[in-house]
Amino acid sequence: MSPTNKLLDQVASWIQQLSPGARLNAQRVKGTDEVQLFYEFVGLARTSKSNSYRPTNVGFGLTYSLPILVACLAAPTGSLLLIENPEAHLHPQGQVALGELLSFVAADGVQLVVETHSDHILNGIRLAVKGIKLPANDVALHFFTRSLKSGESEIQSPTVLPDGRLSNWPNGFFDQWDRSLDALLE
Repeated sequence: MSPTNKLLDQVASWIQQLSPGARLNAQRVKGTDEVQLFYEFVGLARTSKSNSYRPTNVGFGLTYSLPILVACLAAPTGSLLLIENPEAHLHPQGQVALGELLSFVAADGVQLVVETHSDHILNGIRLAVKGIKLPANDVALHFFTRSLKSGESEIQSPTVLPDGRLSNWPNGFFDQWDRSLDALLE
């Protein structure tokens, strides 16, 4: 498939990355300047004549991520995007894909400030760095914690290395999986 400059085509392509089998369908509302959006799903057994669903009838992950995709793909070089919790309601596979998209957008000269609680988003970014799609020095990570003793906020800033690894892994920084696994193995 050849690359396209059409925003709708780019968004539709990334929707498939976030949720394999999902298709975006925008239809003009006759006699107006408006469009109606539908999602279609490939591979589902048809129980009715229509395989089109309104955004209110699909998972929140698709509808929540759509404006993020549009903002990222429409942002001109030199712009600044602030994104809060882009991972909301997405499957981990979709979160990794979204992390990679954020990396591609940053590599194209858009400055992103992303607040996330997702190790999958972080791993998507780290994979892009390892795959030489985003220079490691173009990524800054900041991990905020609050001292229970003083109430003061503390900031740690591990560096992403060219191989995608981190210079250090702060305590409490996406390590809940390891803690839970250790407890299960005891």
